[in-house]
Amino acid sequence: MTFSSGLKNQLTEKFSERVRFNEPMAVHTTFRVGGPADAFVTAMDATEIIFLIQWAAEHHLPYLMVGRGSNLLVTDKGIRGVVISMAGSLAGIEQRGFAGISAMAGAGLGALCRFAIANGLGGLNFAMGIPGSVGGAIRMNAGAWEGSMGQILTGIRIIRPDGTIGFMDKKLMKFSYRSLAFCPESGLELSACVILEGVFALTSQDPDMLKTEADALLAARKKSQPVSLASAGSFFKNPVDQEPAGRLIDLAGCKGLSVGDAQISPQHANFIVNHGRASARDILRLMRMVQETVFQKFNILLEPEVEIVGDESTEKKSV
Repeated sequence: MTFSSGLKNQLTEKFSERVRFNEPMAVHTTFRVGGPADAFVTAMDATEIIFLIQWAAEHHLPYLMVGRGSNLLVTDKGIRGVVISMAGSLAGIEQRGFAGISAMAGAGLGALCRFAIANGLGGLNFAMGIPGSVGGAIRMNAGAWEGSMGQILTGIRIIRPDGTIGFMDKKLMKFSYRSLAFCPESGLELSACVILEGVFALTSQDPDMLKTEADALLAARKKSQPVSLASAGSFFKNPVDQEPAGRLIDLAGCKGLSVGDAQISPQHANFIVNHGRASARDILRLMRMVQETVFQKFNILLEPEVEIVGDESTEKKSV
């Protein structure tokens, strides 16, 4: 798909320097790979997001919402249509009542955790060191150290498919391992909505104690995970009632396996790292090699936790 000059002019008039065309997604993902987006727009508020969604529908263009690109693998052919970014905007965080927090979808998880610690609010330390934004973490029910977003969330503010904004209570949401869905009685599909804000119920705790705990968790993460290298975090979901994905990959002899500059981390086998010049094709080939090897050895098919997006390609279709 090629944007006509007329469509480009419309977006440029509205968003000025906040719209870029043929924008390489590699600079917007923690994997540091990905081809160009036809149009990449940084939205500053809900009104702009609604405008972009409706504009894309009017012109029969697909759109994709992104945060900080931490759980995203964009194919080398890139993304057709409009990429709407919340990164760097919609990032407000504030305390609600005695022990609650509301955080906009574009806020970083690290910033949210630090805010909670500074205000003596416990329950979020499990998220220390998890990259990404609040909106993405809610959508995938991010978690670690026996904690997850679904355990502390009380509700979300969303943009509905008709462009209106509303609040959805947790009782209308169904959380499971690394996923979120709306209950049928909500009358909505998660994929048709945009998460704008999350509201969390926490507990009052001593800030110094919380900081000590957070520092220990961060130290453990740095010791066990390749945090200094480009990656998308844990690549595969842990199979139900089985060994963790990283353990299965290790036992299958895949730790350290490489395709180009993409490698199964020798430090943690459930991380695929980019040593600098990996392509999405390299990462996808490595993913399939691991899946096939683990399946042959254990009869377990590992499912990606990372969201694979972008223009249809040979690499993606074979996933």
